[in-house]
Amino acid sequence: MLKDITLGQFFPGDTLVHRLDPRTKLLLVVVYIIALFSAKNYVSYALVLLALISVVAISRISVKVLLKSMKPLLFIIILTGLLNLFYTQGEALVSFWIFTITKQGIKSAAFMVLRITMLICGTFMLTYTTSPIALTDGLEQLLKPLKRIKVPVHELSMMMCIALRFIPTLIEETDKIMSAQKARGADFETGSLLSRAKALIPILVPLFISAFRRADELAVAMECRCYHGGDGRTRMKQLAYAAADVVAMLLGVVLLTAVIVLARFGL
Repeated sequence: MLKDITLGQFFPGDTLVHRLDPRTKLLLVVVYIIALFSAKNYVSYALVLLALISVVAISRISVKVLLKSMKPLLFIIILTGLLNLFYTQGEALVSFWIFTITKQGIKSAAFMVLRITMLICGTFMLTYTTSPIALTDGLEQLLKPLKRIKVPVHELSMMMCIALRFIPTLIEETDKIMSAQKARGADFETGSLLSRAKALIPILVPLFISAFRRADELAVAMECRCYHGGDGRTRMKQLAYAAADVVAMLLGVVLLTAVIVLARFGL
């Protein structure tokens, strides 16, 4: 299960999506999320889904990778769907015990599951096609106006980049610790939910020690390279908008406008 978590991973490539400016991709993700939450019915959802499928196809990210990334969140998706299915008011179709399935509940559950799935896939595409360094630079540039009110933009961007970068590393470390514990007779898969939760406690101590050790090593490495924040720093690769970025932003605005208009008409 841990190996299925792909958040923070970057898949290098030379596709149009990979070549887009990171600022453009960050803004497009925001536009995509707004469009997704503005969708109200079949047509608007189909339009957003078409946009997501187009991005995945252009980026050449394997559909298996996206589906694999959904596994750790499958329980949350199913639970959300069931809550919407049983507790949405409307025309009752089936009723048993304290549960009632309504026509509106089926529709609400289907749309909610679709929305969460598309939200996860769309946001994961950002990290899949953008390197952590480019993502940090893009985020820092977008938040640059906040420097006027003394917000440490560079430091915040760097912390977010480091957090994303070390998610796969910590997952790999957790998997190694669990394998070592299993070799010593630990059981994480049988018993009640409470007993399985207690069995995870021996994993937390070495994991925290490993995380603190890596953080200390990273701090020493940054100090050895004379890192002192964002003041006076230069970049090897300067960010610059290209024609593809302008076209992508226009398409994003068109998508958002179309979804809002369709939602107003109940489509």
